[in-house]
Amino acid sequence: MATRLPPPKRQKTYHGVPEPEPEAPKPSPNIVVQFVSEDDGRSLAPAVNLPANTSREGLEVLLNKLSTQDEDPVPFQFHVVLPEGPDTKPGAPTRIVIQKSLEADVLDHASEAFSPEDVFVSVFRVRPATRCSSTLSGHSSPILCASFSPTGNLLATGSGDTNARLWDLNTETPSHILSGHVGWVLCVEWEALERKLATGGHDGHVRLWDPKTGKPIGEAMKGHSKWITSLSWEPIHINPSSPRIASSSKDGTVRVWSTSTRRTELTLGGHSASVNVVKWGGASGPKGVLYTASSDRTVRIWDAESGRAMHTLKDHAHWVTTLALNTDFVLRTGPFDQTGKKPASDKHAQELARMRYDKLLATTPEILISGSDDHTLFLWSPFSSSGSQKPVARLTGHQRQVSHVAFSPDGRWAASAGWDSSIRVWEGRTGKFVATLRGHVGAVYRLAWSADSRLLVSASKDSTLKIWDLKTYKIKTDLPGHTDEVYCVDFVADKVVSGGRDRTVKM
Repeated sequence: MATRLPPPKRQKTYHGVPEPEPEAPKPSPNIVVQFVSEDDGRSLAPAVNLPANTSREGLEVLLNKLSTQDEDPVPFQFHVVLPEGPDTKPGAPTRIVIQKSLEADVLDHASEAFSPEDVFVSVFRVRPATRCSSTLSGHSSPILCASFSPTGNLLATGSGDTNARLWDLNTETPSHILSGHVGWVLCVEWEALERKLATGGHDGHVRLWDPKTGKPIGEAMKGHSKWITSLSWEPIHINPSSPRIASSSKDGTVRVWSTSTRRTELTLGGHSASVNVVKWGGASGPKGVLYTASSDRTVRIWDAESGRAMHTLKDHAHWVTTLALNTDFVLRTGPFDQTGKKPASDKHAQELARMRYDKLLATTPEILISGSDDHTLFLWSPFSSSGSQKPVARLTGHQRQVSHVAFSPDGRWAASAGWDSSIRVWEGRTGKFVATLRGHVGAVYRLAWSADSRLLVSASKDSTLKIWDLKTYKIKTDLPGHTDEVYCVDFVADKVVSGGRDRTVKM
């Protein structure tokens, strides 16, 4: 049976004239808006990307939704400050009050002071990574370590194929191959002014590279009889012109190298087994101190100037495999903060780095957390006013070995990852337990914090990365994509990079 179509609609006519065509809406540019309180200049909500024709009422509703301070809706008035120019007349208005929409009042303003490219006010926040933007292959063996440079423009990865590689993050493409090691490249570490990159290998050598050209700086630094387990640079606020570098090795020693002569300046012997981690802190002496964690179950603290042992912290019952300082982030990024300003000279860099370091330590001494295969962590504060050798707190809860511990950049939180597939968050000053983050189904190998301390990313044996929100302690984003275990992860600005057994780098 055939279906009859209904007759076409009769066209409406007004006095015999057909209805005019509806006007197409004018395309409106998108702009990023940051709401800032007029009283104290603090940000009321994260920056949002809006169509410029959002009405004033729409802005008010949005700000009330985003703002967490008040339960009930609050009426807001919005304005934009006019930039002062050479031809500004005295007594001219200094601000534009928004009555209709940003587009009508600001972008189409008679002064033509604003274009869609202008930033009105901006406040520093990190966007979470939500997808894999590129998969970079090139390494022919599993990727064992990855690290962003302090400014976040370059990335270095080290692999079992004996090469390290440099990648350009703006274009997400490979820039240089650093070949020279004759064994696996086990660690890569950036100098905090981004002038040099150090790599440590299974061959027991430490090598320095120029990241601009990808060429080695001199010969390999030889001295260790077994492989290198970790590297740490001297902080910029102590030595900006040619910082030294410390390397720890499976042979039970730590060596401090001069980067200009590439000779060993100090050899720290005292551990009776493999030294698993070395960290160069800025506390105590004029040259700072070295913290070392070893498989002989101790953490030792050394004076970086003379090489003498200052403290031995013996409370762990098994190998100590990981260490973190509350100053790690500030020491690693040196003079660079989120504004991206470059220091003019070494002396300027030293002042900026010193300022950032002192700002963090204004309210707390340099604190250390050590994690061990005895399933526990200890929080130590060896340079507090009491100066005691006893741990401030014992952090228990992991059911299996602790694989990694990391302080948040502001030093308020610490997160530890374990072979029990869980991540635990602790208070950074007292060591009090805060929360357990569950979601991985395999051992968690590495953690990295976002620069604003609000997000944490974890890499696991289960081949996924997960980004955790520290407001809710829940998974914010799951990042699958690797086909095998993920061994390393790093977080800078809004990019997360990871590498693992499947030989690819993902961003």
